Amino acid sequence: MSPFSIESVRANFPALREHPDRKPFIFFDGPGGTQMAQQTLDGMLDYITGGMANLHGTFATSRATDALLEAGRQGIADFVNCQPQEVAFGQNMTSLAFAIARSLATFIHTGDEIVVTELDHRANVDPWVTLANDCGAGVRFIPVNPETYTLELAHLDELITPNTKLVAVTLSSNVVGTVPPVEQIIARAKAVGALVVLDAVHATPHYPIDFQKLEADVLFCSAYKFFGPHLGIAVVSAGLFNKLPVYKLAPAPAYIPDKLETGTQNHEGIAGLLGALAFIETLGEGTTRPQRLRTAMQVIEAQEQAQAHQLETFLRGLPRVRVYRAPAGTRKTPTVAFTLENVNAREACAWFAEHYNINIADGHFYASTLAEKLGIMAQGGWIRVGLAPYNTNQEIELFQSALLSFLESKASQGT
Repeated sequence: MSPFSIESVRANFPALREHPDRKPFIFFDGPGGTQMAQQTLDGMLDYITGGMANLHGTFATSRATDALLEAGRQGIADFVNCQPQEVAFGQNMTSLAFAIARSLATFIHTGDEIVVTELDHRANVDPWVTLANDCGAGVRFIPVNPETYTLELAHLDELITPNTKLVAVTLSSNVVGTVPPVEQIIARAKAVGALVVLDAVHATPHYPIDFQKLEADVLFCSAYKFFGPHLGIAVVSAGLFNKLPVYKLAPAPAYIPDKLETGTQNHEGIAGLLGALAFIETLGEGTTRPQRLRTAMQVIEAQEQAQAHQLETFLRGLPRVRVYRAPAGTRKTPTVAFTLENVNAREACAWFAEHYNINIADGHFYASTLAEKLGIMAQGGWIRVGLAPYNTNQEIELFQSALLSFLESKASQGT
């Protein structure tokens, strides 16, 4: 594969360009949403200025929108290895999850069980908990080890039983970065005939995803996490999708995937999605788009892992810093969460923004089950540094210097 060139990557992001009126921003808030690539902006602008139209008309701009949606589905199919007809677009992952949960109500009955995890963002917990409550089903949580920040799977056969009808699990924690061994969880779920829902929102920007190989039933991701616009994406296996009794308007299509796409979609967003995928392609190699996308994600993962190791090693060497990250040998995304002794997370993040234009987020990040279990909300939650392929080693080094300065200032104040 081609060597990673950070300069050529950064050239694709207008938000990273020098600005005459301010210091450049340093974006370590990728887990909350990456910056948009120029190709994303170009795709959206081309669609908007070329003449927008709704679907299914006889005129040229309408036919172009029809083709755009088909191209968008094919783009995601190439990105995560699924079939185009298994791809549905929506407002965001959370809205799509609640819509699918409501549709699954006919499959869940009193006495059934749904299994979720303590590691997940609540967007992959609450839709299924709500479904269980509505249907009289029970809910079980796969626990997190509070020392290793990994899922406890020793008693998986006792948690996922013949009563289990659905299992929901993340492909990567959006806070601590842990990548669970989902293959083991999926195998157990399939052994008892349960459906499997995967939250890939935080995983898709960081490593290759293969929906067919995973053999899950539903997978969610969001384009704004991988250099695109705010757009939710649901991949639903055709076997489940065809029999899913979705809520829709009576005249709306009853075939997949259109039946899940209520109302008019964000057509310019789908055009932007294609631009984002085009950018990712430029980092890969191969004769087909799936090959280029997969090799690009491998390049991104290698780059980010090296930088995350550098950052984690630095943080672990500091007193008064607690790092929430799984041990070596556990696969992780380049998302590093930590706390500072006797320091509110929001105070620290505001200081980085004010003094260095470093964008770092604070809080529970909707992984509230994990936050409560680890007791971190008393100090405002975590400080989260999330890397993206446009982050440089120099930016990481500047953050390290900034953190040392912040800690020195707190020490001089006796706090």
